[in-house]
Amino acid sequence: MALPLLLACLWAAAAQEPYAPHSIRLEGDITLGGLFPVHGEGPPGAGPCGDIKRKNGIHRLEAMLYALDQINSDPELLPNVSLGARLLDTCSRDTHALEQSLTFVQALIQRDPSDVRCTSGEAPLFVKPERVLGVVGASASSVSVMVANILRLFQIPQISYASTAPELSDDRRYDFFSRVVPPDSFQAQAMVQIVKALGWNYVSTLASEGNYGAEGADSFTQAARESGGLCVAQSLKIPKEHTSGDFDKIVKQLLTTPNARGIVLFANDEDIRQILAAVKRANQVGHFLWVGSDSWGSKLNPLSVYEKVAEGAITILPKRATIEGFDTYFTSRTLENNRRNVWFAEYWEENFNCKLTITGSKKEETDRKCTGQERIGKDSQYEQEGKVQFVIDAVYAMAHALHNMNKDLCPDYTGLCPAMEQAGGKKLLKYIRNVSFNGSAGTPVMFNKNGDAPGRYDIFQYQITNRTNPGYHLIGQWVDDLQLNHYCLKRMSLKNSHSTLTFLLSDKIRNWLQDNSVQSCHLTSSELC
Repeated sequence: MALPLLLACLWAAAAQEPYAPHSIRLEGDITLGGLFPVHGEGPPGAGPCGDIKRKNGIHRLEAMLYALDQINSDPELLPNVSLGARLLDTCSRDTHALEQSLTFVQALIQRDPSDVRCTSGEAPLFVKPERVLGVVGASASSVSVMVANILRLFQIPQISYASTAPELSDDRRYDFFSRVVPPDSFQAQAMVQIVKALGWNYVSTLASEGNYGAEGADSFTQAARESGGLCVAQSLKIPKEHTSGDFDKIVKQLLTTPNARGIVLFANDEDIRQILAAVKRANQVGHFLWVGSDSWGSKLNPLSVYEKVAEGAITILPKRATIEGFDTYFTSRTLENNRRNVWFAEYWEENFNCKLTITGSKKEETDRKCTGQERIGKDSQYEQEGKVQFVIDAVYAMAHALHNMNKDLCPDYTGLCPAMEQAGGKKLLKYIRNVSFNGSAGTPVMFNKNGDAPGRYDIFQYQITNRTNPGYHLIGQWVDDLQLNHYCLKRMSLKNSHSTLTFLLSDKIRNWLQDNSVQSCHLTSSELC
């Protein structure tokens, strides 16, 4: 074959996969898509992708690989049917995620071969791309919103493991979107009840710019208005492109309503850290009391150096658990046995602060060579990322839906029957919305008519001055209603006040039986995210 002819036909074949040159592909009878923030967002002018995200990215991605392994080895779930996957990196950027997601719809796009000819005049042979039946992801709400808009056009169901923006509950706009985490509208209800239980009636909200922050704050304000007896003094937003001076201005603005000392936060890690730093610069440590959303949760990194500013903060997190099976799986991953993860070598360098002798090594700041004998959890710190449970549950929700659909469409048939192979995403969505099973943590996994998971939250207080157990303490829970263990609440001394703030608990909470209270007030290190 002449070189021009060869190049023309190779180009035609390569055109089948223009959007996923760097992805994970696992063979299977059914292919699921996966979207994960393997890398952070790149700096302006430096491309879409930044540094690798060891926990939010790699842990979550490996959680899907782990779940697929478990399902494929389970003789009871999808027997004689194997699940494959195409996993992509969103680089924590909505526009990049949209480009990547085009990979999932290629098989559903009708091609006109008459536009392309080999030099011989013959039509090229197109290799049909794999058909993706459903997608697990994305992480950030802004990314899920962008991706959901294209997946719904091709009727591909999507289950997120971390996106909580209330906007995604709109079943008219996001009809193929579901999630195994509760929406922020539930979280807002819980936070309003917390604020009122503390005896506060005048607060301000502070939110990061974007779907998560803005909608979370709006949901809180709406819930406060509907519940009555709670006023929002100010609703401030943190600009996406900001400087430290912007945070100084925000603190100055918050001080203009001195009686609204309670600040309700819907902010990302960096914005939490920056606002705490600004409070310290303004010499206002002890003036504000914080109520943080699940983006704060029980994280330590945003508070580093500013622990005293965060003292007494009350935070919320969807109920979750550490999955021991994943710990065993992940800490046994090595460069030799995990070659299916195309980003694992980069993770290895970052995790062990060493450099591999491979082309394209990104570890420039060290001369230390990796031996390949390093072990996760022994030669580096390891702690399971908080959304691992939800990634696993999302994959299993897909598997249970496919299992039930295959059982109905292919009775007395081994493997996939023609009816199953031709079934569309609309039918699969129906089965997804009707799944009900115990998830990886033993809690029920199910969806309401909008595709939302039920609201179940743990409530913490950050007590760095607690001499016995400094750190986050579990002080209650919210499952449709608030339950606080007031014995675990720490009273806070306010700056410029001669009295100690007493948490005013309602009679219902004050009389809550100790028998039903949380047994331990301290959050162990294994539970920290």
